Amino acid sequence: MDGFPSTAPPPTRRLSADDAGLEQAAALIAAGRLVALPTETVYGLGADATDPAAVAGIYAAKERPSFNPLIAHLPTRAAAMAQGVFDAHAQKLAEHFWPGPLTLVVPVAPGGTVCDLARAGLDSVALRVPGHALARDLLARVGRPVAAPSANRSGRVSPTRAAHVLADLDGRIAAILDGGDCPVGVESSVVACLGGPPRLLRPGGVTREALAAVLGFPPETGGEVGARPVGPGLLASHYAPRAGVRLDATRIAPGEAVLLFGAFRPEGLAEACAAENLSEAGVAEEAAARLFSALRRLDASGASVIAVAPVPEAGLGEAINDRLRRAAAPR
Repeated sequence: MDGFPSTAPPPTRRLSADDAGLEQAAALIAAGRLVALPTETVYGLGADATDPAAVAGIYAAKERPSFNPLIAHLPTRAAAMAQGVFDAHAQKLAEHFWPGPLTLVVPVAPGGTVCDLARAGLDSVALRVPGHALARDLLARVGRPVAAPSANRSGRVSPTRAAHVLADLDGRIAAILDGGDCPVGVESSVVACLGGPPRLLRPGGVTREALAAVLGFPPETGGEVGARPVGPGLLASHYAPRAGVRLDATRIAPGEAVLLFGAFRPEGLAEACAAENLSEAGVAEEAAARLFSALRRLDASGASVIAVAPVPEAGLGEAINDRLRRAAAPR
């Protein structure tokens, strides 16, 4: 099992995005190994979702709490819907947004094959059909659900290119299927359809406004049953760089790194040790695609604090601010 071997592990293989690379990646996953794969959102750490030993390898490699459920990825809408029980709301969302950056949490189907460990012992299952053609090609070759949380150590900044995966997981996983940069750059939106109105558990690549347009009403908010998350990405501290994160910064202290958005310039910007602008034009889509890469570069500056200028909540700004709040949460 991948995770914590007792001897020095071999370096992680980097597979090309061609037939040979896809076949190697599919064979490794089928054999119970861990393979990072590109999606339109972020790189996922893929393993056979039907195999508890393979899923345990994900938790070990990521150092992830086992009570946090994983998303199972399927190549087609029909394959995904066979794993869960879809009410009218879930069917409507699946028909409109799959393939794409939306995860649906639904009751597990009686014949569902996603293992209990991947579901964190819950009677629900998190499902997605990714919008990335290379990912769907790989999933079709594997022929079974693939659990694929973000390919980084738990709580750290999510990876949007193969180099980010290597920085966190080299030697801990078998291979990376290199599909270039992820175009969306923030994780999927997670919506629970578990009876009653749908609930937006995690904002992401599909905006609240887009969900409301399809449903005919805005989804509710909230995602825990007691202390247990019912969907992925709901831990309070998540997506965190090593540096501390200070939000809504309007003044910069000497030596801080700065994450900017649009034309706004905080006081004291000249005192910063490093600065990144998510989008000079103030475009949320561009900012989302650059968010995790920019956080990684600022973290590499050696600053003890990353000060974040205000980001508007509209559209994808909600997802960006959700990730930033989790990055800034106590650890």
